[in-house]
Amino acid sequence: MTKDVIALTPKMPDAAALLVALAAGGADLDAATAGEGAVVQLLGPGGRPLVSVEAPVLVQVPGEAERLLGTPSDTPVWWTETRASTAVPEAAELAGAVAGRLAEVLGGRVWPEGAGRVATVPVASEASAAPAPTGALPTVDVVTASTAVVLADRPVVPLTAWLSDVLRTTAAFGAALHLVTPAHCRISLPLRTVLTGVPNRWVVQDPAGGYYDGLSGAVLAWQDGTFAPARDAQGRAQPAEAFVRPAEQPGERRLTVQLRTERPAEADTLLGGGLEAAWRILTGAGPAGWGTAEPVNLPWSPRQFTDLARGRMPEPSLVTAVGRPDRPALATVRVTRTATGIEEDATLSLGYGPTEDVPLEAVRELAEVLVAGHGLVSMLVSLGPGRRDPSLAPRYSGPALPVSFTLGAPGVAEATLTAARRPPLALTPVQLGPRNRPGLHYPLGDGTDPAGWDSLSTLLAHLRTAVPPLP
Repeated sequence: MTKDVIALTPKMPDAAALLVALAAGGADLDAATAGEGAVVQLLGPGGRPLVSVEAPVLVQVPGEAERLLGTPSDTPVWWTETRASTAVPEAAELAGAVAGRLAEVLGGRVWPEGAGRVATVPVASEASAAPAPTGALPTVDVVTASTAVVLADRPVVPLTAWLSDVLRTTAAFGAALHLVTPAHCRISLPLRTVLTGVPNRWVVQDPAGGYYDGLSGAVLAWQDGTFAPARDAQGRAQPAEAFVRPAEQPGERRLTVQLRTERPAEADTLLGGGLEAAWRILTGAGPAGWGTAEPVNLPWSPRQFTDLARGRMPEPSLVTAVGRPDRPALATVRVTRTATGIEEDATLSLGYGPTEDVPLEAVRELAEVLVAGHGLVSMLVSLGPGRRDPSLAPRYSGPALPVSFTLGAPGVAEATLTAARRPPLALTPVQLGPRNRPGLHYPLGDGTDPAGWDSLSTLLAHLRTAVPPLP
C-alpha cells in the first residue's frame, strides 16, 4: 500500500529544506524530478522511484486540514505530501523520515501523528534495482493491462493533484482507475464525481473479507486483472452486508443544489456568480475558498476563477469550492465553452445535523435571484440522508428526494410560457424574473415524499414534449 505522509509547515519548503529532507535516504540514493518539475523523487540504485515528494501547496483556506485529515491547523500553512512506493519495504519508513525532516527544519508537524522520524533510513532491498518503465504511472500500486490500482488509507481520500494526474493518464491509455481503501475511509465529493461510472471504481475492503463497491455496494472480486462484480448463478450482482448497515450519523441530512447557468462570452463576464449567490442565500456567507484540486488552497475569488477558466478554453475546467469550517458546504463546478456562451454546471452540497433547520424557505428566493441576474438554465434542489461534513462513507444512506425544479428563461421560451405553466400535475408554478423573459419555479415537496421523483419525471416529460420539433 502506498504510504502518504504529509508535512504541515508555517514556512515554505525551500531548496535547502528539501535537500535536508531528501538526505533521509542516505548518500546512495539519487534524486530526480518528474511531472514537469512538480515532483521530486528519491530513486533506488536501479532508478526505481521509492518516495515522491509533491510540490508544496500554500493552503490559505481555514479548515482544510481538519476536513481532510481530521486535525486542526492554523492557516496559511504549507502542505507537502510524500508518497512511498510499494516496491521496497523500506519506502514507507523513508517517506516518514523525509516528511519528519521537513517538519523539523521548518517548525511544523507531520500527519499522521508519529509517522515522521528524523533519521536516516538505509535502503537495502534488491527490489529497488528494477527501474520504472518509461511513461509509468506515478507511484501507483498495481498496474494491469486494463486497470491502475491505488491503495489509500486516510480519513478522507481527496481529489489531489497527484490523483487527478493518475486519472488523466489512465484515461489516455483507455484504462480504469480503481481506488482501494479500508472500510473506515471516506472519499470527498469531488473524488466521488470523477469515480462515478465505469470504468473507474471505489473498491472497499470488507471487514468480513473480500471487497465491495463503495458507491453501489456490489460485492467485487479480482477477475482478469481488474475488480468486477461477483455475480450469482443468475448473473446478478449481490450487495455487501457492510454497505447496507445502519448509517454512522443518524438524522444528518444533506441539501443538494444542482444548477446550470449560461452567460455571454464577453470580456467583462465573471464566473461563479450563480454559485456564490446560492451559497450566500443558503448559508449567509459566500464560499471560503476554491481550487483545482484538494486541499482547496485559494481564497474565493471570482476574478481568479474566471482567469483560470479563460486560460484553459476551449478545454473545460473543473474546480472545487468550500465553505467555512462552521458551516459545512462544498461544491464542484464545471465550466464549458459553448456555441452561445459560457456554461457553468455546479453542484452545491450542504450538510445539516439532526437539530439544524434546513433553509427550504430560501429556495424560492434563490430561484428568483438566479433567474433575474445569473442566466439560469435550470436548477434542481433535493434533500436526503447524508453526513453533515462534505464526505461520503462506503455505505447506503438512502435516496435524496426532490424539493423543487426551476426552469430558466431560455427553457420557458423554448417550451412556450403557456405550456410550461400548465404541467399535468397538482401544482402551480411560480413565475419569476422579468415579465418579458420569465423563468418558472416548480415546488415539488419538502424532501420527504418519494412521489416527488414521479412528479419531477412527469414535469420533465411535459416540458420536453412542449418544445416544438426542429424544422
